[in-house]
Amino acid sequence: MTKRVTIIDVKDYVGQEVTIGAWVANKSGKGKIAFLQLRDGTAFFQGVAFKPNFLEKFGEEVGLEKFDVIKRLSQETSVYVTGIVKEDERSKFGYELDITDIEVIGESQDYPITPKEHGTDFLMDNRHLWLRSRKQVAVMQIRNAIIYATYEFFDKNGFMKFDSPILSGNAAEDSTELFETDYFGTPAYLSQSGQLYLEAGAMALGRVFDFGPVFRAEKSKTRRHLTEFWMMDAEYSYLTHDESLDLQEAYVKALLQGVLDRAPQALETLERDTELLKRYIAEPFKRITYDQAIDLLQEHENDEDADYEHLEHGDDFGSPHETWISNHFGVPTFVMNYPAAIKAFYMKPVPGNPERVLCADLLAPEGYGEIIGGSMREEDYDALVAKMDELGMDRTEYEFYLDLRKYGTVPHGGFGIGIERMVTFAAGTKHIREAIPFPRMLHRIKP
Repeated sequence: MTKRVTIIDVKDYVGQEVTIGAWVANKSGKGKIAFLQLRDGTAFFQGVAFKPNFLEKFGEEVGLEKFDVIKRLSQETSVYVTGIVKEDERSKFGYELDITDIEVIGESQDYPITPKEHGTDFLMDNRHLWLRSRKQVAVMQIRNAIIYATYEFFDKNGFMKFDSPILSGNAAEDSTELFETDYFGTPAYLSQSGQLYLEAGAMALGRVFDFGPVFRAEKSKTRRHLTEFWMMDAEYSYLTHDESLDLQEAYVKALLQGVLDRAPQALETLERDTELLKRYIAEPFKRITYDQAIDLLQEHENDEDADYEHLEHGDDFGSPHETWISNHFGVPTFVMNYPAAIKAFYMKPVPGNPERVLCADLLAPEGYGEIIGGSMREEDYDALVAKMDELGMDRTEYEFYLDLRKYGTVPHGGFGIGIERMVTFAAGTKHIREAIPFPRMLHRIKP
């Protein structure tokens, strides 16, 4: 019996006969030769079947029958393919399979996604099948590499995985963006962020992170927004703001390196400029303040490439402003110390300037915009209570959060990154809907 292997591992079996469980992504050839494009989730791979070889191995009757099976294979039919692994310099993959036998497992009739062009709505309606295509497989491989690199980075840096709840009785961010549900007669909300709970974890364990789905009821139809996405949040005690930015920069660079190391073929499939990714890793990220960014935008607002509206100090950035800032510097750029009025209640003011808070958004170049938001948290009980009262917040809804300031408070901070935005940036794709297996958007809840 031949050894069953995955496509990605065939390089270890050159000259040997192996069996691969795969799907037929495409088929071509004529006469005495057939070419099969095979996929198994690990890679795409070409198999070549020669009719004379089948006749010689199985005899005329059985050989003709088996070769006819290959000629009649339809797209996405599942098969066991047996053959000899050969090196092939002409192939991007570097290897091909000289097919010696085949067994059909599951036929596929009238597969709806053909090699021709399809509209976005059609592809999204068939997302469960679109995921099988070469580029979508590549994006999922990059997503997997980023998740793997996340766990690896935090483990190496002394963080503990700390799971925060998805159902919550209060809001971490803007309450107008909450999905509300009934919790046995009590209002409850789908989590926007695990941050408030992670702060409790940081007081117990020092350094913690979580990774899970979060929900934002934003009625937005941009290429950068989802209503359900996966967020990595990290919290840490006893770090300064500068040390926090250093950690965030190291994390993003570790993610990019992880993609280069673990998904090089996926990047090649997507035609991603890997030299750019390497430059983002090699060069220091830029750091500017919010007010410096506003001054820069005002200075250049009449430039030919300045496709953004005028902003005054105190205004929030839109996507065009973020795009211009990051493209101006050509590397991921931290914008620090935003106005307190446009940021969350828990952020610590800049010493000597209560109108600004110790926070930073990391803007990715090439038009990808914000990928990280982070801040130092207000650790002083009285200052936090005063801020909540100023905003008209109900303290009783945040008793556990305030308790963290009553019993051994310390300087602490954290950040969050939407994994889908990071995937889109690393992959070089245009729309965030391709960065998650089944996207949830304003007008899409199926499949």
